[in-house]
Amino acid sequence: MKFLTLCFIFILALMIPFESVDTITLHGISYLDENPVSVSLKNGKISAVEQPNQSIDRPDVYIAPGLIDVQINGYVGVDFSGPNLTVEGVIKATKALWKAGVTTYFPTIITSDLDRIKKNFAILAEARKNPEIGRSIPGFHLEGPYISPLAGFRGAHLEKYIRKPNWKEFQELQEAAENGIKLITVAPEIDGAIPFIRKCVKSGIVVSLGHHNGSAEEIQLAVDAGAKMGTHLGNGCANEINRHHNPIWPQLSNDAITVSIIADGFHLTKEEVRTFYKAKGVENTILVSDALDLAGLPPGEYVRGERKLLLTPDVVKLPKENVLAGAASPISKCVGVMLDYTGCSLKNAIQMASTNPARLFSLDGLGKIEVGKQADLILFSIEDNQVVIKQTYVDGKLVYKQD
Repeated sequence: MKFLTLCFIFILALMIPFESVDTITLHGISYLDENPVSVSLKNGKISAVEQPNQSIDRPDVYIAPGLIDVQINGYVGVDFSGPNLTVEGVIKATKALWKAGVTTYFPTIITSDLDRIKKNFAILAEARKNPEIGRSIPGFHLEGPYISPLAGFRGAHLEKYIRKPNWKEFQELQEAAENGIKLITVAPEIDGAIPFIRKCVKSGIVVSLGHHNGSAEEIQLAVDAGAKMGTHLGNGCANEINRHHNPIWPQLSNDAITVSIIADGFHLTKEEVRTFYKAKGVENTILVSDALDLAGLPPGEYVRGERKLLLTPDVVKLPKENVLAGAASPISKCVGVMLDYTGCSLKNAIQMASTNPARLFSLDGLGKIEVGKQADLILFSIEDNQVVIKQTYVDGKLVYKQD
């Protein structure tokens, strides 16, 4: 009888779901209230968030959700729009971004030859399947080719590849991307834009207005069609505009539009950043890097996409058209600049660089430190208003640790 009882207990034990006993506990200063906090990770999720109830030395690092960058064109020499893109290159860029605290990002393809766009989306779609880095790429951003052809407003996009919106054509791009395009930047004033926006929204894509010279009326029509974001407000705009009638004021004043800004200290002045932040508020502002593949490379002249670019230590320029071509810094730089320029709290800066994009793109498991959320976390210090990444965790795994 005793033997049968032991057997029964053994069988019951086998029926209980097995859970890993490996739990990692991180200690840091909470980005929310700057008090010490302990965060436990188990099976790729956050399993506990606790205030230490015993006297311990104050940690010397902050802890926050991983950063989310929905507009990044490339990194460390890997150009998502370039002719030499490979899955291995995407893996290289992703791992380099982990070092910068970016745990989630949308590889961004800009205006170029349609066959190139299809080919590169297919490569990105293949990279998403990689078990090591795929969780960091929930989707892609198509910036163009349906934008303004006007000098200044088109920015560094090549005019010869700019086109009017074509739904059939876009569906071919989406097919190549294996339905991975989650964000598209469109100019609302070009012929066919409004019905195109409506179809994009109906198919579940977030539409952002950018590289455009739309009037207040055209911007409102786009919003009515479902557009709800503005791409890098204040950039992708001519150097000289009408002081009253321009594409900036309507987007700034429209509460239905969440704006993204490049707060790297060079794309926008301190006064612009402060004004945009005050007008839109923390809830309707998203930080993006708009970094090019040149980010992380030595300063100098480079040729990219038939364009001669000048990489300075701070920014990438297109001298031929006297415009900026993109950023040379990851989004972690923008967090520090927001702290410096606006005096906002760390909580608000991280919200704009993580929580807000997670909410806008329905990345429900990301952007917050809460039990049950995906364990994508960063530990960092702030030195002279600059974020210095110490450790990065993706899906509960340590993927970067500062030497």
